[in-house]
Amino acid sequence: MRIKSVEFAGAIGQIGQAQPEAANGMPQVAFSGRSNVGKSSLINRFLGRTRTAIARVSAQPGKTQEINFYSVKADLGDFFLVDLPGYGYARVPDELRKKWRPLIHGFLSRSEELRGVVQLIDIRTGPTDDDLRSVDYLAEIGIPTLFALTKADKLAKSKRADALQKTIRKLGVDEDQVILFSALSGEGRDEMLEVLGSLLFPGEESVEGAEDTGDDGGTEGDGDESGSEDEAS
Repeated sequence: MRIKSVEFAGAIGQIGQAQPEAANGMPQVAFSGRSNVGKSSLINRFLGRTRTAIARVSAQPGKTQEINFYSVKADLGDFFLVDLPGYGYARVPDELRKKWRPLIHGFLSRSEELRGVVQLIDIRTGPTDDDLRSVDYLAEIGIPTLFALTKADKLAKSKRADALQKTIRKLGVDEDQVILFSALSGEGRDEMLEVLGSLLFPGEESVEGAEDTGDDGGTEGDGDESGSEDEAS
């Protein structure tokens, strides 16, 4: 699958609020993960928007408080990318965290257009308790899940294979459900595009030579949800 264009389409900020009208009836894929796992940077890299970021990379974890919808045009067809609020950040007030869970779970359990979820996990730490709770919930409601292990460039290649296998064992999933990803280098992007293209548009084939957004020149200026360079990967 090749991305042609993307634009912000709207957000859900309250339980029971309707999704943007343009998203009705359109195939959707949601991105989920802990605050500071690198979600915004991964989304920007995946969409080819690393120079002119469309997903906001905040200086403070837990800043994203809404479910954001992005309208994406690709060679296989149009779809919506759904950016879920990051979870697990300790400094977020309890009242806000209590609001996020039913907001996220309500969307995941009720959406008729959702084709799957990309669950992000920091390869250096492996799945946290918060991650495992999220994974258990996705399994409970039967949503196809692709696991993106972020910040792959921050591990020496000699340590990656061991970290990958430990994560797979802890998650209890098949190896073909897991992708190593680096928002800094772009590692894993092509594989993710292929997998999500098959999930969103089964039976379709990407057109060779179709134009991508062409903005894959690096992550300079992207910032980071924790105020450090960690988020960019």
